[in-house]
Amino acid sequence: MKTIALLLAVALLPATPSFAQTLAAAPGSGLALSLRPTPLVPASHTRSVAGGGSITYFGTVCSHDAADAQFAQMRQVFAASRPTVVFYQNPDGGLDSTEAATIARLGEAGYARFLARQYQVPTERLDDPLAEYAFLQTKLDPERLKLYYLLRETQRFQARTGASAALTKRAMRQFLANSPQFLPGTAQVIRTEAELAAAYRRYCPASPQWWQAPADWFIPQAAANSDNAFLREVNAAVLAYREQQVQGKLLARAQAGERVLVVMSRAELPASTPTLARN
Repeated sequence: MKTIALLLAVALLPATPSFAQTLAAAPGSGLALSLRPTPLVPASHTRSVAGGGSITYFGTVCSHDAADAQFAQMRQVFAASRPTVVFYQNPDGGLDSTEAATIARLGEAGYARFLARQYQVPTERLDDPLAEYAFLQTKLDPERLKLYYLLRETQRFQARTGASAALTKRAMRQFLANSPQFLPGTAQVIRTEAELAAAYRRYCPASPQWWQAPADWFIPQAAANSDNAFLREVNAAVLAYREQQVQGKLLARAQAGERVLVVMSRAELPASTPTLARN
């Protein structure tokens, strides 16, 4: 059975149940994975890199349905790109014995690892939540940093569970209680739901309630031209981290002649650029 977990909670404190895991175990929690939005058509593109290598991006949406067309498309991309290394997002939860079981339990990242094993290709995790958090700590004060993470994880939680406003508030109270461990350096700010609501009104005065923050707020490319100064600043910092740390790592591998395949959330795909020059 799929374990529902917030990315940050899992990454920062693997031994401690995340607020979503805690809530999922509560009687009458009412979690409904069937409420996941209908997937968009996945996107993929390839960048040629000076040095002989390439980077192929395959964009996914959250799915644990083996009949979802994106899994057949992922297999086609593997066959066409013939990768020498595969990068995926989220923690490595292992593999299952069959394609369907792997997808049902581990989703897109699990299936990417499943195919990589079939093709005898090494895999590496693309995202590094600890490194991202440390980078953002140097760019944002504790209140804005904490507000961003709380809002982002709330949106992800709702996207994966279809949670109601009442259930989301209940989950947030649990997460706030444990946030000094999940979000080090922010223990003195946004300690309660009331303080979260106040911070949200201060930084997002023209927006819906905090549990209604839209998904495109957390897509740096989409939020770059937002009228909201808070969103512009925080997403500029996220973009800077990804360009320096994430894309830099991929580019170095491609410049060494490797055919890099990146399986990642479609919402986070970089813009399509045919050719990347050597730095």
